Amino acid sequence: MKNKPTLTSNGVRKKVRAYLAATQAKNTQLAYQNDLAHFLRSGGRIPATPKSVASYLAIHAETLSIATLNRRVVAIGRAHSVKGFVSPTQSTLVTNTLRGIRRINGSVQRQAIPLLKTDMVNITKKLTGLIGLRDKALLLIGFAGAFRRSELVELQVEDVRFVPEGVVIHLRRGKTDQNGLGRNVAIPFVKGRHCPVRALKAWLKQSGIESGTLFRRFNRYEQIMQQGLTAQSVALIIKQRVAESGLNPEQYSGHSLRAGLVTSAAKAGVSSWKIRQQTGHKSDLMLQRYIRDSQLFVDHAVCKLW
Repeated sequence: MKNKPTLTSNGVRKKVRAYLAATQAKNTQLAYQNDLAHFLRSGGRIPATPKSVASYLAIHAETLSIATLNRRVVAIGRAHSVKGFVSPTQSTLVTNTLRGIRRINGSVQRQAIPLLKTDMVNITKKLTGLIGLRDKALLLIGFAGAFRRSELVELQVEDVRFVPEGVVIHLRRGKTDQNGLGRNVAIPFVKGRHCPVRALKAWLKQSGIESGTLFRRFNRYEQIMQQGLTAQSVALIIKQRVAESGLNPEQYSGHSLRAGLVTSAAKAGVSSWKIRQQTGHKSDLMLQRYIRDSQLFVDHAVCKLW
């Protein structure tokens, strides 16, 4: 007869850790793991003291962005909570150190330039061959769906449903969907040779992929592999194709597709709630910087003077 599990048994502890891990997306978990590893490599330990965390922040204040430092602090705090320790990250010493770094070094994030509709046409118009078909579908679907690169690499063929109006893509889980409910993103047919839906159909037909990962790697012989692309490889593809079109790749990132859809839609006069329907944003607040930048020259005060 098997012993009943107790509240302190190893099996129960493993289940608790598994449920805790399920509260966050895989990419978020990985980011926190890397952040904590960096802290430990720098001489930190768990449990840590407020002084050691503040010293860590001070040492890396010149080389890491304030956003990265904030994430490191969250990772350190979570590591303490999981092990039942009191977190030093809430101490006055740590919070004031972060506040000082923010004041001295600034908290403005370097934003990638959005890839607009005209950019997407120029970038994808010369893509040929099987790799070109993949990249064309990847870029156009990423733009039209306003997808994060982490969302693109997790797409499965089973998530794609073609309908008379276009395609419906099911996101099983996103950055802001911590409960894993998922959501559907619709991409309609559009006129011209740069239709995202037709590009996706062409990739699936020519690749012969019928199930599993949607966007896959190629080996050195340009043969399709079973493994999917990584978020990093999506960023590299964007930079490569941007450079080939004559743009500066240093100014663009994996976020340029998502930012590009928002900016292009705002310029075209699309309402913010329809843009949010595509991006999955919960409120207009996160859209404001894109919409604000897209309207910089609209009804400009200087134009009224000439």
